[in-house]
Amino acid sequence: MGKITGFLEFDRKVEAYKPVGERVQNYKEFTVPLAEKDLKDQGARCMDCGIPFCHSGCPLGNLIPDFNDAVYRGKWENASEILHSTNNFPEFTGRLCPAPCEEACVLGINEDPVSIENIEKNIVETAFEKGWITAQPPLTRTGKTIAVVGSGPAGLAAAQQLNRAGHSVTVFERDEKPGGLLRYGIPDFKMEKQIIDRRLAVLEEEGITFECGVHIGVDKTAEDLKTAFDTVVLTGGATVKRNLPIEGSDLKGVVQAMDFLGQNNKRVDGIQELGEELKATDKNVVVIGGGDTGSDCIGTSFRHGAISVSNFEIMPMGTADRPEDQPWPFWPMRLRTSSSHKEGAERFFSISTKRFVGDAKGNLKGLITAEVEWIKTPGQRPQLKEVPGTEKEWKCELVLLALGFTGSETTLAEQFGIQMDQRTNIKASEEDYKTNVPGVFAAGDQRRGQSLIVWAISEGREAAYHVDTFLMGSSDLPVKGDGDLPRV
Repeated sequence: MGKITGFLEFDRKVEAYKPVGERVQNYKEFTVPLAEKDLKDQGARCMDCGIPFCHSGCPLGNLIPDFNDAVYRGKWENASEILHSTNNFPEFTGRLCPAPCEEACVLGINEDPVSIENIEKNIVETAFEKGWITAQPPLTRTGKTIAVVGSGPAGLAAAQQLNRAGHSVTVFERDEKPGGLLRYGIPDFKMEKQIIDRRLAVLEEEGITFECGVHIGVDKTAEDLKTAFDTVVLTGGATVKRNLPIEGSDLKGVVQAMDFLGQNNKRVDGIQELGEELKATDKNVVVIGGGDTGSDCIGTSFRHGAISVSNFEIMPMGTADRPEDQPWPFWPMRLRTSSSHKEGAERFFSISTKRFVGDAKGNLKGLITAEVEWIKTPGQRPQLKEVPGTEKEWKCELVLLALGFTGSETTLAEQFGIQMDQRTNIKASEEDYKTNVPGVFAAGDQRRGQSLIVWAISEGREAAYHVDTFLMGSSDLPVKGDGDLPRV
């Protein structure tokens, strides 16, 4: 695969960023694409591995060495066919995935891994530019009808696969437009929304129907869906936000990250009715939570014109290299610095917020923290302990809680009579994605809990195979790692 000596000749190279002072003035994507020669060189770095462990790192089972080789040889259309055979939406994963495939790259054992994610993004962008991505409606229809509830990556993937099998698919979305958190959660500077819209246009041309502004469980009941459709696939998100139950959490200025990010997506989209304004303009901002959502809040706050942005993480600072207890090819919990962090955020680790401080009018004006340490005892879970004498007061007028999610909303599950687990995720077997209610399936974050976009797409594809099998007795749809359907 690739050039036999490519990994010896070429260093890893990824897209550069526009200068901070320029990019924080707007919400446009700010990466600077590589030249085609550089991309071919990056494809050439892919080694002729005996076992390509990148496959095991990718939940979609992407055929990574194959499309890397095609890029190296300049066969871009072939690369697109290979990539789309396992991934419905590489333009999403090529921008937003944390790339577990790269952490499992064999070259990454002692060198910088192949820049798989960037190659993936450039393959799909080339395919759109050249007009290779066109609608592929099914030749015949089965007469079966399917309702997909939720239009995030899991729902869109399930819908496209089931439509390809010839079923008539309707996707229900409670927001104004389809996309789920891709549209109302991921900042536009990470993925502009026309990227979603151009793919949706393909899906609609293939015959998928979208009904937006319809809250299933409220506007339509479970019984409505069971009556109108042969099968229902639940692919909503894990949308119950985790709170910080400490003194002052009800002060004005303590805001959930997804409320802040979602509102900004709508603001950029030109939507006027936003409710109470959530902006970081001229404020000292503290973002509590060190994951991708926290990073997104940082970048958005700088674009609002925040005075300062501080990022608190209760965990210790990670190491630059792999921890000894997380060997290759497993995903390592090491220090990761995003483009938003580099825009000027100050990061603090091993720090816990004890209480929020407000003024006489109920507005946030600061918070109290303490340093913490994690006590490790063999055979037991690490214990969190406050370090005495480390209390500190911080001035802030806006706190953004980026603490993740605790599960999905229960209304629809209760209406259907679906069993849920202790984390309020819908119980559905990973073997066939069936719930305890016949004809009702679940996939994505609503089934597995908060997870990665690649897992959402993977689960949507896998669920589609089992739904098709349930309806027809068998299925020709591909399952994970099966690249026999190279349809763009």
